[in-house]
Amino acid sequence: MARKYSRRAQSSVERVMKKRKAGTLKSGRSGRKVKSRRQAIAIGLSEARAAGQKVPRKTTGRKAAKKSKRRSHKK
Repeated sequence: MARKYSRRAQSSVERVMKKRKAGTLKSGRSGRKVKSRRQAIAIGLSEARAAGQKVPRKTTGRKAAKKSKRRSHKK
């Protein structure tokens, strides 16, 4: 099976996570410190997307809700 994320995208997320851990990662517009792990990963992936690395498309709110709904009905 093919890789979902490229190795360069993975290293980009890794770099952002290290910045977060050091307390130097800041969010885009407001410039506030990022404390959330999920937000740090999202920043890393969006940077990788902007650099043209292999990263799956962002899921829209409607698609994500539909997917979670489908999963809950299977149980």
